[in-house]
Amino acid sequence: MAFSSNAASDHHLRQELAENQFTISNIKLQSLNHLTDYLPDLQIHSNPLDQNPFFHPVSEFYITPSDVILRHILHDLSGAFPSPGPYLEYHRAGPRKQIYFDSCHVRAAIVTCGGLCPGMNTVIRELVVGLWELYGVREIFGIRAGYRGFYSIEPVPLNPKTVEGWHRKGGTVLETSRGGFDLHKIVNAIQDRGFNQVYIIGGDGAMRGMVEIFNEIKHRNLKIAVAGIPKTVDNDVGIIDRSFGFQTAVEMAQQAISAAHIEAESAINGIGLVKLMGRSTGHITLQATLSSRDVDCCLIPENKFYLEGKGGLFEFLDNRLKDNGHAVVVVAEGAGQDIIPRTESQVQEKDESGNPVFLDVGSWLKSELKKWWDRDHPKDLFTVKYIDPTYMIRAVPANATDNLYCTLVAHSAIHGAMAGYTGFVSGPINGNYAYIPVEEVARAKNPVNTRDHKWAWVRSITNQPDFG
Repeated sequence: MAFSSNAASDHHLRQELAENQFTISNIKLQSLNHLTDYLPDLQIHSNPLDQNPFFHPVSEFYITPSDVILRHILHDLSGAFPSPGPYLEYHRAGPRKQIYFDSCHVRAAIVTCGGLCPGMNTVIRELVVGLWELYGVREIFGIRAGYRGFYSIEPVPLNPKTVEGWHRKGGTVLETSRGGFDLHKIVNAIQDRGFNQVYIIGGDGAMRGMVEIFNEIKHRNLKIAVAGIPKTVDNDVGIIDRSFGFQTAVEMAQQAISAAHIEAESAINGIGLVKLMGRSTGHITLQATLSSRDVDCCLIPENKFYLEGKGGLFEFLDNRLKDNGHAVVVVAEGAGQDIIPRTESQVQEKDESGNPVFLDVGSWLKSELKKWWDRDHPKDLFTVKYIDPTYMIRAVPANATDNLYCTLVAHSAIHGAMAGYTGFVSGPINGNYAYIPVEEVARAKNPVNTRDHKWAWVRSITNQPDFG
């Protein structure tokens, strides 16, 4: 969606849109941070893509500030369900005709934070190759071991030859860690080392840290663009369509479900139990259930369940074993945390990122299933095969679809930073790549909607109870 303007330049047009808030017909453009918001006299440069023989830019090649993407594209024309507020729109990602960095003077830093996720190395590789080949940047550095690496470890110089083949590797070659966030040490290190573009790859905790880093850089009036690329294998980042690595995770999860199904049907009264990633959301569990069609019960954090009594899990599995002789249960790691007994110290325990430490719902459920069977069917054979593929899924290389995603999201971040945008996250909205203020991403959630058609589809496949 684009709106025409007679503004003389992208810079003037961006100012005009910001001043007018660009609210038309119940549509509101989300403002995007720009270096000129606090450094108004920055020099503007022509985009070196003008001279790149591979692109031959035409008038429609460059994105302008008036190119936007609507967040919500479904509308009820009857008026029976009117929108509660304005329809939000975001700036479209892509190359700008005018940029605010001289490529010869760019010093870029790339850091990965938090847990592993398929595609992390691809994002790093494409950031390096994109900066080098698209914009001619020659000073690119990797920050090792997450946020603490800014102030405790020497940066690693990167170039296209260094990162060649990284997209075929799982994990992150730069290494990662949780915690280690010391705002002033990090920003001091960024400033002392002369970095003027910082690319942060991480989950919700890393994005919250990025908000603080951006605000401190802005407070110091530094010409440093900060761009984020959301990383969460659970797909729990809000606003964007999905996070990179998610489709690879679903694909790998199906292999675990298939193994559990074979184990279950090969035993008398066999249950295959699979625990999948998903601390606060059950997207992997849901998608893997829909894809495999071998699952008898799908348990996710958004839908509480109980074990005993009418309509409980034990009654359902009892009937399923009588009918089929076997059953497959897939549970997200965040499911059932409210019913697992825990000590006072376990209630208070946090990990290095500040998240509550979850108990192992898979091991607990396996134990409870055995207790139930021994109590109610002491003379009958029974087997529970428990599979936890968490670290196998996290550590694999990205598949073809996620590799393409990683390339597009990395290049989108580069174009945004070179254009002077800062404090933003790049990601797909309704199939198109956009720039989103990091503050929004840091607080947005993406839970499974248990009242929509997809969850109803899950229940129609598994015939499981509602546990309501």
